[in-house]
Amino acid sequence: MKFIRLFVITFLIFALGAKAQRQMENLDRGVIAVRSTTDSVYIGWRLLGTEPDVIAFNLYRQTGNEKPVRLNANPIKESTNYVDGKIDFNQDNSWFVKALLKNVEQEASKFFTLKANSPVQQYINIPLKTPAGYTPNDASVGDLDGDGEYEIILHQTGRAIDNPSTGISGIPIFQAYKMDGTFLWEINLGKNIREGAHYTQFMVYDLDSDGIAEFACKTADGTMDGIGKVIGDSTKDYRNLDKASGTFYGKILAGPEYFTIFSGRTGEALATTDYIPNRLPLNGWNGHGGNGGGDSSGNRVDRFLACIAYLDGVHPSVVMCRGYYGRSVLAAWDWRKEKLTSRWVFDSKDGENVFSGQGNHNLSVADVDGDGKDEIIYGSMVVDDNGKGLFSTGFRHGDAIHVGKLIPGRQGLQVFGIHEIEAKTEGPGATVFDAKTGEVLYKGSMNKDVGRGVAEDIDPSNPGAEMWFSGSDGLLNMKGDRIGDAPPSANFLIWWDGDLSRELLDGNHIDKYKAGRLFTADGCVSNNGSKSTPALSADLFGDWREEVIFRTADNQNLRIYTTTIPTNHRICTLMHDPQYRLAIASENVAYNQPPHTGFFLGTDMESAPKPKIVLVNKNKSRHKK
Repeated sequence: MKFIRLFVITFLIFALGAKAQRQMENLDRGVIAVRSTTDSVYIGWRLLGTEPDVIAFNLYRQTGNEKPVRLNANPIKESTNYVDGKIDFNQDNSWFVKALLKNVEQEASKFFTLKANSPVQQYINIPLKTPAGYTPNDASVGDLDGDGEYEIILHQTGRAIDNPSTGISGIPIFQAYKMDGTFLWEINLGKNIREGAHYTQFMVYDLDSDGIAEFACKTADGTMDGIGKVIGDSTKDYRNLDKASGTFYGKILAGPEYFTIFSGRTGEALATTDYIPNRLPLNGWNGHGGNGGGDSSGNRVDRFLACIAYLDGVHPSVVMCRGYYGRSVLAAWDWRKEKLTSRWVFDSKDGENVFSGQGNHNLSVADVDGDGKDEIIYGSMVVDDNGKGLFSTGFRHGDAIHVGKLIPGRQGLQVFGIHEIEAKTEGPGATVFDAKTGEVLYKGSMNKDVGRGVAEDIDPSNPGAEMWFSGSDGLLNMKGDRIGDAPPSANFLIWWDGDLSRELLDGNHIDKYKAGRLFTADGCVSNNGSKSTPALSADLFGDWREEVIFRTADNQNLRIYTTTIPTNHRICTLMHDPQYRLAIASENVAYNQPPHTGFFLGTDMESAPKPKIVLVNKNKSRHKK
């Protein structure tokens, strides 16, 4: 009898686990229309991850006050884009889509309107309230008001300072905007948070699955939220203002450290707790990695990362991290029913140092073992969904990481990374390993410090992904064989044109491997110095291909560029692929990296798998309007 009860309980647990689906954003159709020539408009819209394969679409245009006209003679089944020509631009024109199921039209999407005499341009312009002396930097997106559309959260940076450097930094500021340019709120982190790529990681995600995204980051005494409320003691100033203090000048190495969840709708601080872990001891973050040595002057101790992960397979958690050159600590938090609770804390010092010094200047999140729950690929090591170390390769830290289905036909996911080779040490400068087991599949650039590297399918003539990196002497397949010349950049990536291979995004332009320049964002500039990264690149609206956000050269606007190249490939919005969506959430972290899908998206790909997700109810938000 005991055996029967145990069997029943085990079966129920397995059955419930098998049915578990991730709670994700309930996005709208995301219709976008841009005037691509003097007499035509490109229109794109989303296929949602929960929609059946048999769904089709009808596209309508309304000119002025005339009755809407259906543009397609037959239901649109092969794609989610359309080019509408010979349009009267002397009047307003609006486009909307109706899904078609069993020959029955569903509810119409929202209208997208181009005003009369709209210019030929393939971007949406968002005017900014940039503070004097500030520069628009990294951005993220989330549905901040439950309307099914993304809003933009922008990091406005003053004077940014790298960790080893001395000096007084600017004060980090975050602003939220709607796509139509409506300003929503501003959060000022205050003088006790230093400005720089390694200090100010921020997460935007619907953490409690109520239809409204939250904003989360490290805070301190003097942080002011979006409604003017101050966190902690506004009179405190923990900056070292003594210029005679040498390497300590300008550092913030005293005072309390907090972690805060903010309302996406208003910017109001909803919950604040102590940041885990604290900074002490200052010299407790040393170890092999990062040129080996150590310090107590705020370099290794103040290296922060962050991500979102579905650690239970259903609900998102936020993971705030500290350290990667030596000791690394990852703290997972849950925001549920307006309560912030600690889920687990991983500390590399408890792992007999096999996890010491393995972290990157970035990280990735993916379900590496196929159990429906996420792991954190923290550079050269992986932390399991339960907060335990899964494995460490021992390859130490590096500047870039790419996780995805890089080798079609091989089970699971693979990790490509580049590594710094520190003084008096040896090892590979570039590696590929199995994301589940750590099995090494490739090692190259032995004993060389590799600073840039990318892996993705950019060459249709080669099955699967390719990789290229500083010193690779060409484009390599995932076995390490040279198959062609190296691309002109080893930076960002973007799906932009009509085929399935990916394009090269670098600075303010997009190139196609072996074909050259496809697009330049005139009047716009990239961010983060030599990193030359966009404010954000993601599938923000339209079909499955990606948009890119740049700032204008005068720092007064953001421009969201979208492709106007038709495609016959139909894939659901990439934002409903869990791995891709989580990569967007952490794209802003430290040394920004492009997102990857959890399936192979490239030339000769198989049909994209249906994401195992459930969309949250947009109408159940507990946040007050």
